[in-house]
Amino acid sequence: MKAKITLITFLLLLSLGSKLLAQNSQSKQKSETKTVLLINTHLTYPGWSEGKLNSSFYNVAKEFFISKNYKVLETKVEDGYDADEEVEKHLQADIVILQTPVNWENAPWIYKKYVDEVFNSALKSKKFLSGDGRSEAEGFKQYGMGGKMQGKKFMISATWNAPEESFNNPDNPLWKGKTADDALFNIAANYLFTGLEVVTGHYCYDVYNNKYIKEDLENYPAYLQKVFNIK
Repeated sequence: MKAKITLITFLLLLSLGSKLLAQNSQSKQKSETKTVLLINTHLTYPGWSEGKLNSSFYNVAKEFFISKNYKVLETKVEDGYDADEEVEKHLQADIVILQTPVNWENAPWIYKKYVDEVFNSALKSKKFLSGDGRSEAEGFKQYGMGGKMQGKKFMISATWNAPEESFNNPDNPLWKGKTADDALFNIAANYLFTGLEVVTGHYCYDVYNNKYIKEDLENYPAYLQKVFNIK
């Protein structure tokens, strides 16, 4: 009888231990889960610019991060948004990716409106930053060092009418040797200002004549894996 009680006690302890190990494993896995925020800022012009290409890159990124067990947060600016909720999404995200067409050498105007509303909300609440970085007490700090979003990364994924050869080319009359990242620096600067690391963008060029768009889409996951060092 005593041996039977001992066996039952052992089995109960073994079962309890297994449950605790499983709970700890689940808790650890949950704590290690990373989050990506995907923002699509395409602006539809019916019959001319429907946004299919940007949606394709957006969906490829979404599928990639899901396959890597990331939590995916989504915002399609044209569909509307709540500025305070967007602030919280940015706070949750380890990675922020902006998917955008380049309209007249910039993102569509709805993205500027989005940035003004979201970043102003975060400025008021001091959730993204506290001031511009300068202070009398810390004279070594410079303008642009007030961000609180360190440890997060931001990337632009853009579709261009401009051909790739027009960049990094000092003879090009428009860009004069600048890179595509240089050309869109005004977008990246908002994220640098709040403390994020800006990684090299992913660009699909010459979209009206590009014969390699299919390959660009197929190669996008490998680019994401490399630039964000995802195993």
